Amino acid sequence: MSSCALPALLLAVVLASAAAVRGDSGAGAETTKPGTAMDQVCGSLGGYYVTPSLCTSALCSTSAASDPCRAARDAPAVAALAVRLAARNATVAQRSIQSAAAAANATTSSAGGAEEAVRSCLRLYAGAVPALHWAAASVAAGRYGGATEVLQMAQNVAAGCEGIVAPGGAGPTALPPENGRFGDMVFVAHAVVASMATTY
Repeated sequence: MSSCALPALLLAVVLASAAAVRGDSGAGAETTKPGTAMDQVCGSLGGYYVTPSLCTSALCSTSAASDPCRAARDAPAVAALAVRLAARNATVAQRSIQSAAAAANATTSSAGGAEEAVRSCLRLYAGAVPALHWAAASVAAGRYGGATEVLQMAQNVAAGCEGIVAPGGAGPTALPPENGRFGDMVFVAHAVVASMATTY
């Protein structure tokens, strides 16, 4: 064998081995099954600092493959689900804060700054809740532009309430956990809809 043929033979062996490792050998190659629309959307939000696990935990009530969130047929359906859940979570958080404030007022005599802080927080929700319901209807109709801005502004509500009512995570009136859940949900919903606005 000539000295020129040996390198060519070695190169052919290396390429054949690489193809076998990748599964590129024709009929024996494995095909990967595409994920659900939810998996595809949640896997594409890295540019918005949303991990797939944060996305699915916000949009799905369980990790089971049978969870209704995974029935979304395409990306627009995932976006509609995300904004609908954000609007619902905002309503739940608002009511929970109202209930917590009423309970605190009934059991303590503290007034003044704490009550005003809660009222300020509730004013944030009073503006956000109807805007989010509008955004949900807009996204369901395939209109993403205005909804993106609504969701971006709504991200300030949960954080704003934490800063007003319970700076540093503690304060005279503790915020219910629904406030934090809404914060996570609207963060994810904004990422989903913003990604849709650039592609649809």
